[in-house]
Amino acid sequence: MALCSITTHLSGSSISFAISDLNWDRLTDVAVGGIVLFIFVVVMVRVLGKRATAQMNNFDWIIAVATGGILASGILLRDISIIEAMVAMAVLGACQFVVTKIFVLYPKIGSIFKADPTLLVHKGVFLRDAMKRERISEEELQSRLRFAGLTDPAAANWVILEPDGKLSVIPRDDSAITEVECLADVEFDREEIEKVDVPDAPQ
Repeated sequence: MALCSITTHLSGSSISFAISDLNWDRLTDVAVGGIVLFIFVVVMVRVLGKRATAQMNNFDWIIAVATGGILASGILLRDISIIEAMVAMAVLGACQFVVTKIFVLYPKIGSIFKADPTLLVHKGVFLRDAMKRERISEEELQSRLRFAGLTDPAAANWVILEPDGKLSVIPRDDSAITEVECLADVEFDREEIEKVDVPDAPQ
């Protein structure tokens, strides 16, 4: 006899759910696996450092997604043991550590694998060709401008699509893009920039 039951009605049919019908051994395994793998991930991130969760480029994002998938599989899937999930996550973490070290020591190698930031707005003007290449719509850029507290595109000096997929908004000033050191790696079409009819900055 069921210790506790819940009955619901759906589309005219009755569905009965009994607490005693649950596989408590399986639920216990899931709970224990979740706790063990959670602790393992916390320790792994602590060992690898803050870069492990920084997602500074698309490579970091891939590692994060893959690790999350392995974590969930290790908890829920019967045919993947906790040890196997831990080994797989450790390998991914080690790969990220080694690859990011190589990127730092050998920037030219890093440039092959990492995407360059791309200029999408220059002095308040939408760069349509760049937007088409990156598949970014004007509505998405306007949304990011609003998020940055700007109500007029002309109030933005530049909007840049970063390697991690985020949009950076730099407020309007008189500086030229070629004069700003932190924009030296930003990809843009010089001819397209030169053709831009720059609007006046809003007062």
